[in-house]
Amino acid sequence: DTIVALENSILGKPKSSTEAVEMLQLLSGKMHSVITGVCIKTLHETIQFTETTKVYFKEITIEDIIYYVEKFKPLDKAGAYGIQEWIGMIAIDKIEGSYYNVMGLPTAKLFIELKKSLKK
Repeated sequence: DTIVALENSILGKPKSSTEAVEMLQLLSGKMHSVITGVCIKTLHETIQFTETTKVYFKEITIEDIIYYVEKFKPLDKAGAYGIQEWIGMIAIDKIEGSYYNVMGLPTAKLFIELKKSLKK
């Protein structure tokens, strides 16, 4: 699963459009961390790992935030946004780490962990 960490707060999935707008207002103009935890269980082992990506948002106007929430309905996304959606194209200044982690699954690290497991 994935969470968004902003300063000393954890932002999960918003429960309403109002909460989504509030979350995006908090993220506007700031850096936050997207942290995904992965657990793979087989008959013989359990593999667990996390991946963290830093995401830097530009300042986002309230009009753009409301437009995004109304059009894209990001209630199923940690931090109330999807990097692959419109908001990612207009609001994200840069990231440090895995783009796919921000989407919800750090595929490169998953591949490495699965290859290590197969070699055992």
